[in-house]
Amino acid sequence: MARNDGIDRTLARNRDLSADDIESTQAHNEREKEIYSNQDIVLEESHRNIHFKKPTASYTEMFDQLKKDGVISTRGQQADSIQYGELVFDVNSAYFYNHGGYEFAKQFYADAYKAAIEIIGGEQYILSATMHADERNRAMSEALGDDVYHYHLHVVYIPVVEKQILWSKRCKDKSLVGTVKDTIMQVSRSKKWASKPALDEDGNPLLSKNGKKILRPSYSVLQDDFFRLMRAAGYTDVERGERGSTEEHLTVTQFKVEKETARLEVLGTQVEKKEQQLQQIEQKTKVQKTVAATFSEIDSMGRKTFAGKLELTPKEGEMLKGLAKKGISADATIADLNHKLSSARKDARIWKERYEVLMSQVKDFLAAIKKAPERVKAFIDRILDTEKTEPEQPKKQRETTLVK
Repeated sequence: MARNDGIDRTLARNRDLSADDIESTQAHNEREKEIYSNQDIVLEESHRNIHFKKPTASYTEMFDQLKKDGVISTRGQQADSIQYGELVFDVNSAYFYNHGGYEFAKQFYADAYKAAIEIIGGEQYILSATMHADERNRAMSEALGDDVYHYHLHVVYIPVVEKQILWSKRCKDKSLVGTVKDTIMQVSRSKKWASKPALDEDGNPLLSKNGKKILRPSYSVLQDDFFRLMRAAGYTDVERGERGSTEEHLTVTQFKVEKETARLEVLGTQVEKKEQQLQQIEQKTKVQKTVAATFSEIDSMGRKTFAGKLELTPKEGEMLKGLAKKGISADATIADLNHKLSSARKDARIWKERYEVLMSQVKDFLAAIKKAPERVKAFIDRILDTEKTEPEQPKKQRETTLVK
């Protein structure tokens, strides 16, 4: 996520998908639903989404076909094992906006897809890879006064590792016992994302004080691999997502809250700017009205003759002409400033209302995060874990389906 520090960072997230998750994931990624709870999804722009690998059937049907063809194996798996995964590759929206937008994003994620193939271990294990270009970045759009979209890549895959099947002791030919009988590509989330030893500059394992190997968390390895591969592809103006930060472990809810918090900050800045503009216009209007008020001095000029005519001295005549010219100019300026003042007041009111609504929505959460961040994170994780146990109904079983 962007930290407003001017640095563009790569971000790779891995998500485990259970059998209950896979259908809703497909509906979201492939834009199969008619209504979305995420109001930033603009379905009219979904035609701009790019498939780097388009699914040939449903995700589950593709999984079953790969299993039937012997490309993958569930041998040794428990019934409730994780069989699917999803990688989400991302860079902050400003990075693409500053590099030309949509066309640049297409090339970037074409290269990111190549990185995904290497990370996953082969394109044959990828079920779908799609770049979303229809999710509007509301904060940037409102700040810039132009539609800005948040480009990112979803890659749904099957986590596999190579496993050797050895001849057991029951083999009649005792000379074969312990030798390789077969090699399979076993579906295994835990083995695919096992932590790896940390290495020093010479490639030797780093050891703790107790002499044990220091392990690098799998998500840290993922971040390193994605950053390395994108740098190798020529994207040298991006940095790696920060090490050890919660950026690598954000839940969906936390991710959206941080986006809304950033949006709140932008709106607050907009309110301040509108109020400053309002003050400037009011000051200009006050000055112009003061100048116009001096024109009343004209009424005191001249002397009436016996016949009722008004006589002016040459000096008063020249002054009157000058004031008359300024008056015409002032009238036009005041009218223009009054229009701008009315518009600025309206804009300031709208921005302030938006700011207050957003603040009322997130103030309790922000206060809780500030006071007890770990407890709030644990609470959100428990809620999301509970949601994972409640399968979402298929589209055909209800008229509208909502997705985050």
